[in-house]
Amino acid sequence: MLPVIFIFDLNAARGAVVGVAIGDALGAPFEGYPSRGLVTEMMGEGPHNRVKGGWTDDTLQMLAVAESLITCRGFSAEDLMIRMIRGYRRHPEFYGPTSSLVFDLILAGRSPLQAAAEAGKRRRSRSNGAVMRGPPIGVMYNSGQVQEISLLCAALTHADPVPGACSAFVNQMISDLCRGVDRRTAHRHACDRCREPEVAEMLGNYRDYQPEPALDALLSTHAALRFFLEAESFEDAVVHAVSIGGDTDTIGAICGALAGACWGITAIPGRWISVLQGLNQLLWTADQLTLIAEP
Repeated sequence: MLPVIFIFDLNAARGAVVGVAIGDALGAPFEGYPSRGLVTEMMGEGPHNRVKGGWTDDTLQMLAVAESLITCRGFSAEDLMIRMIRGYRRHPEFYGPTSSLVFDLILAGRSPLQAAAEAGKRRRSRSNGAVMRGPPIGVMYNSGQVQEISLLCAALTHADPVPGACSAFVNQMISDLCRGVDRRTAHRHACDRCREPEVAEMLGNYRDYQPEPALDALLSTHAALRFFLEAESFEDAVVHAVSIGGDTDTIGAICGALAGACWGITAIPGRWISVLQGLNQLLWTADQLTLIAEP
């Protein structure tokens, strides 16, 4: 009997990884502002004074997850936390309230478990940082492990179960999309596997809720998911995601990951790719993930 050879969709994997950075960079200049109409071109400046095509902690954390998976050949909470804190110390101004508090507590001497628990008690830890960093988990892991690993990764900074469930939902879809599943079936699979009733209700019945440009993990995931599922192309999805206002970079990053996994890197407009910072690093990271990806 001839062996079955698993052929991974490199176009989709590259699309998922680069898609995070594209959505992040496109939305970053408008983070925190109300909608100003459709955003179709990369711009600089914004609240973090970024260069055109520059990204924020959304991509920094996503790369930390990817590089940890590649180096450790799997999930290592200790290795990942070291990488995330390293990125935080370089650019603390980029990071959201929950992750910043956790990292500050660890730097002050708390253990990661203590830091996440304490941060959860001090503030409502339902922000979306755990969702936007997780797509490499979907690229690497198949349906058998993607849920568990997503929840472990989210729990490093977010004690509330909702961000973990949102991350698992998105990563489940990315896992399927990278393995040749169409987006409607991928959505149905994610709904079937979702363990958190509130998340399953809103993301499963996404048409029943209007998109909201919120920092909340569920609301931002819903907005990204709806724009993705109702779009006809990568550009259509991400333009509408970053044009909603509010937490534009993260909603754009989540939507970009889904759209990139669905349509592939070849569907990303060249005018965005040409100015994206760190493209070679992103491509190398995606390619390395495919070498260790599960069938």
